[in-house]
Amino acid sequence: MLLRLFGRTGLKVSVLGLGALQVGEPALDDRAAGRLLNHALDLGIRLIDTARGYQLSEERIGRHIAHRRDEYVLSSKCGYGVEGVPDWTSRCVTCGIDAALRRLRTDCVDIMHLHSCPLETLRRGAVVGALDRAVKAGKVRVAAYSGENDALAFALESRRFAALQMSVNVCDQRSISAILPRARRAGLGVIAKRPLANAFWRFHARPRGDDCEAYWERARIMRLDPGRLPWDEFALRFAAFTPGVHACIVGTADIRHLRRNVALVERGPLPAGVRRSVLRAFSSDQADWTGRV
Repeated sequence: MLLRLFGRTGLKVSVLGLGALQVGEPALDDRAAGRLLNHALDLGIRLIDTARGYQLSEERIGRHIAHRRDEYVLSSKCGYGVEGVPDWTSRCVTCGIDAALRRLRTDCVDIMHLHSCPLETLRRGAVVGALDRAVKAGKVRVAAYSGENDALAFALESRRFAALQMSVNVCDQRSISAILPRARRAGLGVIAKRPLANAFWRFHARPRGDDCEAYWERARIMRLDPGRLPWDEFALRFAAFTPGVHACIVGTADIRHLRRNVALVERGPLPAGVRRSVLRAFSSDQADWTGRV
């Protein structure tokens, strides 16, 4: 598995990370979750990304792979969901981080994101200050922001974060020109989420109400065509090898899918001509797409 330095943070991550949303679903058998997490590490994945809102995810990561803690970079998210504490307050961030440490069975989370924190809350600064204090206390190594659009741009410009997480995929390319070049110059680590564009190609007809509906519509506006490549390979290789991206995270509860994703990124970047065609297709319509997914 290809490893990359994560900006100037001192961390090193695999080009493919495991998004642990599905790992936390109660319908997934706990033993199956454990097998998936351990198999990911066995395959060379060195980034596990979770969040407070991912149900049982943090707890299962702690239970099943805390004993292998030196093998992976651990990324989580906070700012909400602490019982008895208002969301998006400094106390919520502090309590959320402490709870995550207990569930994840670790002394330090490598990357902790403010998870889609509203722009006005970022501007007030209290939650950023709480995250800073966690870094100074040694509970967090890297302060990060996960989100989109104006809030993402503010997080970058504020110089308060050492890493960012954002959508980067064949349908959603706004950050490629608007954020990634500046993030690279600033030495920020970057995680790309939704690299498979929610697998919109699963549907022949418009999937009304599905979380990939907006991407499905966008792909048709762009007239995306993977050519001879399978759709998943086309999408994943595009995102993983976008300049400025250090890792892309894909979630799954299926070990077969996990193995396939590893094999796909190991094939390297898309052919230059194919990549150019995708970039040209997006530039034909610069609508504010990120805000709709």
